[in-house]
Amino acid sequence: MARVIRSSAVTFATGYVLLGFAALVLFAAPLRYAWQATVEDFRVELLQEDSERFSEVFRLRGPTGLSAFIKERVAMQIAGERILLLTDASLRPLAGNLAAWPRGIPQNPGSYTLPIDLDGQRTMVSIVRTVLPGGYNLLVGRDVERFAPLERRFWSGLAAAVAVLSVAGVLGGILIRRALLSRIHSIQQTVAAIIRGDLSHRLHVRSSGDELDTLAQTINRLLEQIEQLVHGVSNVSNSIAHDLRTPLAELRSRLEELSLTRPSAEETFQEIDAAVSDVDSVIRIFNALLRLAEIDAGMRRSGFVDVDVADLAAKAIEFYLPAAELENLSFVFRDPGPVIVRGDRVLLAQAVNNLVDNALKYVGKGGRITVEVVRRPNGIVTLTVSDNGPGIPAAERPKATQRFYRGDASRGTPGVGLGLSLVEAIAKLHDGSLELADNHPGLRAQITLEGGVRPPAGQGQPAEPSIARTGAPAEA
Repeated sequence: MARVIRSSAVTFATGYVLLGFAALVLFAAPLRYAWQATVEDFRVELLQEDSERFSEVFRLRGPTGLSAFIKERVAMQIAGERILLLTDASLRPLAGNLAAWPRGIPQNPGSYTLPIDLDGQRTMVSIVRTVLPGGYNLLVGRDVERFAPLERRFWSGLAAAVAVLSVAGVLGGILIRRALLSRIHSIQQTVAAIIRGDLSHRLHVRSSGDELDTLAQTINRLLEQIEQLVHGVSNVSNSIAHDLRTPLAELRSRLEELSLTRPSAEETFQEIDAAVSDVDSVIRIFNALLRLAEIDAGMRRSGFVDVDVADLAAKAIEFYLPAAELENLSFVFRDPGPVIVRGDRVLLAQAVNNLVDNALKYVGKGGRITVEVVRRPNGIVTLTVSDNGPGIPAAERPKATQRFYRGDASRGTPGVGLGLSLVEAIAKLHDGSLELADNHPGLRAQITLEGGVRPPAGQGQPAEPSIARTGAPAEA
């Protein structure tokens, strides 16, 4: 029972019932005031009209005529309908339905509401006292309690409304509690399934589109993201174990061979250099993973500054130009001038370098690489690196950005499959995306930067690519 009382459904129902009570009070209070004011004014107005009518009869017929008129009215009216009394100057009754002048009547003429004795009972009446010529006194009044049945009906109706509201609140609380418990039970089942390891379980979403459905959809998106992250962590762990095993095994084999064969100093130093190369490969993998972890956590957002994307592209081309010349490759850079975005300069440079480095790896001798930076009319900035190499098959493109993924065409090339993963993570950090498409022939990789885009500082001729003697190498 205590659990039911503490449930949120009962709390909501109680709150709505109390709100209904407050609404009834706010409705009944002015209605009660209006009722009393209207009835009182109406009663006094009727009494004053009767008093003026009797005063006119007194003026035309005198005391005797008014006495006879009052006697006729008393004989014709319903008992207790109206109080009438005509007295002389000494307050001796001449006509009416009161045996004597009531005690407590003020001496001054006017309208009053006060208790008097009627038939031996103390009764609240509304009365008008009029002083007629010659000192005669006229009382015209009505019993206030004549309107009491109407007032009792009003309060009875209000009490019935309170009762109906209370019953509706209790029933509503029970129904709401049952509905909430049904939805909560579904959530508990989903959570229990996820705890057991079934990460594919999702909350049931109805077609009503209510707030609980909106919450369920939000939680389902959260669960999808968690499932992707868990699978990603699992895949990364497996990939790390697989990709680190080869360089570590080679390193152990070299060191073991040195220990057993004891070669000459020259051969020993050659093997040491090869071992250092293997260690560097492992360090690069860990550095790339740490960089991805920082990006996924959003830790680099605090260092956002204004960055010229076109200048980063020009510097990347300048850095890789000697390597391209060795392979007889050509670079085409379409420079639009300064294109300013809000972001991390180091990470954006890393993304551009990775895309250019990938193009250099796969384009082949005599190939062509095109780098283009475009600011669209809606303010979105795109950076595109395209080549005329073999490209990536359509079936493999969704997997190309997965960490440690290596397609068939990349088996004989250096790297561990973190380059495009890093580019995609950097794009997401800047509220953008990475899109891989067919260049007919070759691959077209495009970064779209949708967040923090700034207009250029000024308009003018397109700037030439900046010349850089140093640059950041591509990551893994």
